[in-house]
Amino acid sequence: MSHDAIESFWREERRYPPPPAFAAQANVRDPAVYDEAARDPEAFWAAEARGLEWMTPFTRGLEWDPPFARWFSDGRLNATVSCLDRHVAAGRGGKVAYVWEGEPGDVRVLTYRELLAEVCRCAHALRRLGVAKGDRVTLYMGQVPEAVVAMLACARLGAAHSVVFGGFSPDALRERIRDSQSRVVVTCDGGWRRGQVVPLKANVDAALAGETPVERVLVVRRVGDAAGAVLEPGRDVWWHEALQGAPEAFPPEPMASEDLLFLLYTSGTTGKPKGIVHSTAGYLVGVASTFRWVFDAKPEDVYWCTADVGWVTGHSYVVYGPLANGATSLLYEGAPDWPRRDRFWDLVARHRATILYTAPTAIRTFMRWGEALPAAHDLSSLRLLGSVGEPINPEAWVWYHRHIGGGRCPVVDTWWQTETGAIVIAPLPGLTECRPGSAARPLPGYAAEVVDEEGRPAAAGAGGFLVLTRPWPSMLRGIHGDPERYRTTYWARFPGKYFAGDGCRRDADGHYWLLGRVDDIMLVAGHNISTMEVESALVDHPEVAESAVVGRTDAVKGQAIAAFVTLKGGVEPTPERAEALRRHVAHKLGAIARPDAVYFTAELPKTRSGKIMRRLLRDIAEGRALGDTTTLADPAVVRELRERYEHA
Repeated sequence: MSHDAIESFWREERRYPPPPAFAAQANVRDPAVYDEAARDPEAFWAAEARGLEWMTPFTRGLEWDPPFARWFSDGRLNATVSCLDRHVAAGRGGKVAYVWEGEPGDVRVLTYRELLAEVCRCAHALRRLGVAKGDRVTLYMGQVPEAVVAMLACARLGAAHSVVFGGFSPDALRERIRDSQSRVVVTCDGGWRRGQVVPLKANVDAALAGETPVERVLVVRRVGDAAGAVLEPGRDVWWHEALQGAPEAFPPEPMASEDLLFLLYTSGTTGKPKGIVHSTAGYLVGVASTFRWVFDAKPEDVYWCTADVGWVTGHSYVVYGPLANGATSLLYEGAPDWPRRDRFWDLVARHRATILYTAPTAIRTFMRWGEALPAAHDLSSLRLLGSVGEPINPEAWVWYHRHIGGGRCPVVDTWWQTETGAIVIAPLPGLTECRPGSAARPLPGYAAEVVDEEGRPAAAGAGGFLVLTRPWPSMLRGIHGDPERYRTTYWARFPGKYFAGDGCRRDADGHYWLLGRVDDIMLVAGHNISTMEVESALVDHPEVAESAVVGRTDAVKGQAIAAFVTLKGGVEPTPERAEALRRHVAHKLGAIARPDAVYFTAELPKTRSGKIMRRLLRDIAEGRALGDTTTLADPAVVRELRERYEHA
């Protein structure tokens, strides 16, 4: 669906009004908050920060030495007190914090009181393993409650956690352990994924076979004998043995506002992962506030963010944001299609989830499987839908709204990054119009612009570069061990403005439309064409399930468009069908956007979090050596694609 088609969609008055519960909140969510925050952002954020529990209240706001920021620097707090202790102290200890379901179907419920006790016991165990304030601890685990407990236990005793996604290879794990200088690793004997055992402990053993600073390994028994885990005497200890008999109270370590809460590694263009640094207070202010604003969770809500805790979405909107607000969250271990493709909707129906926050890639996969699967389940408990991870194409937005939300649930499309720490641009249901494919406008307290190549404000409707023009509390504080890389990566392109590589356009109403990474903007015969728009036009075709588009070097045009397409079940790839898709794109977007080539593939290369790795598709299209593939869910997909591409 092109942007013109979207505007036509709205002119036809096919609007989806918010449900009464959200409409009633409009008076509470005063539109004046945007202007009030813009007039004095420091006072605005200070008011938000006072909503946390402080051991020593802060008196300072922002200290800005571009590009380095400090917020609330003279305050002292511990993140776990705002996430756990205050709820228990207020008499809400019996409220459910997490309902966890494992892939085999086992279910566990943790109240806030029980979670606090487990966190304290784990903090004692880590302390006995030698972890002290200021240390780093690497977590390499499945999506199990112990992962949340371990993260919070680190924060409780003042150590920074570095969570490495459990699908990463031993080499990737070793690199992150070395960079963070972690002395302790927390892992599981194994995990479940599509009925198979993920060998987490074996991967840790392989990672530690090289030179690392690790002295101790704490191992959760999740799979049992099927994992075949072997403990190394003197180094490894079982979680249940280490926590046995540990006290259920552990005094929270007073932390300075700017003390390190966690490191989280993200991909770098140089091939070396970047250790993103997040502070304690600023990060917690950001995620606590934005969770409250965007999801407006009620006491009776069951909230499900489907992200793994190994990604920033899991840190912010599975752990810290929901817990700071006393929410009840659903946590699921396995794949969304195991043992049946309707497992996702079965979980929503059985646990009566009311808020669902998931990735556009997952939504497009569900579209590919058809409406019959969600239609077979009672999804009437849902009242709000969210998307995260990459821009959502309008077709997926509409399908999500109609077939999952029943036409009654607002859809909040959120833009943010590992580096921003928290949601920056998103609609506020009941206050901001939700338009298919648009992330709406910056949230209160944030300042964004769309600029051209020279850093000047881009004209309305014109594409450009998305920048943030002033500091915000949850912003990254740097790249671990490399302040110069932080400066050049995020602040050098447009001096004084944060730029991480996203393209965007802002319409006449001020709504932001994310276009994907700037390296996903193709310059075809002098025209800037967004890969997202071409992909959206392809997915608009009734035979297409999913697509990914990249630009490749062309001697005449500068760049030519290569499209990789997955067809819906039962549709056969043929040269005639490829030509039909090329014509379809030309009809939707104009001849300049017609793909030069269409390649059919059963699967697209994706990370284990569901993101399409267009960088690898560009490597294939340009005939380059493949970059880092350690984050791929299935590396064989890329090998098969390369062979097909080279023989086309």
